[in-house]
Amino acid sequence: MRGFFAFVAGGLFGAGLMISGMTNTQKVQGWLDIFGDWDPTLAFVMGGAILPMMLAWRLTRGRNPALGGMFPPRPEQRVGHNLVIGSALFGAGWGLVGLCPGPSVASLSYGGIGGLVFIIAMAAGMRIAPAFKTRLDAIARPT
Repeated sequence: MRGFFAFVAGGLFGAGLMISGMTNTQKVQGWLDIFGDWDPTLAFVMGGAILPMMLAWRLTRGRNPALGGMFPPRPEQRVGHNLVIGSALFGAGWGLVGLCPGPSVASLSYGGIGGLVFIIAMAAGMRIAPAFKTRLDAIARPT
């Protein structure tokens, strides 16, 4: 039953990404081109994600999910080197390709070879990221 609900939720998420334009690389790059031909419509997508999530954090505090497991803890609100470097890499990839992880998976059904290459590169980056994080943490640790 849990797998069924995960499938339905994933399908709704993917459909929402496609309807909102998050899988359209030209639309995403238009959003990021603030000094050129800027397309502000994705601000509604972001607002449509941030506001419900803010409400969800409040409503789920101290509760357990209906389908088992636990809700993730609230993210740490400290700005450190991991956040800055990770955000810069994420933003660079998003700007160059016009896709982020969720929409890239959704675009596999029609994205062609470019989408597949992006997924492979993203998976490789996820695989080597822990080693880089360990190294950065060692460098940043005060001696």
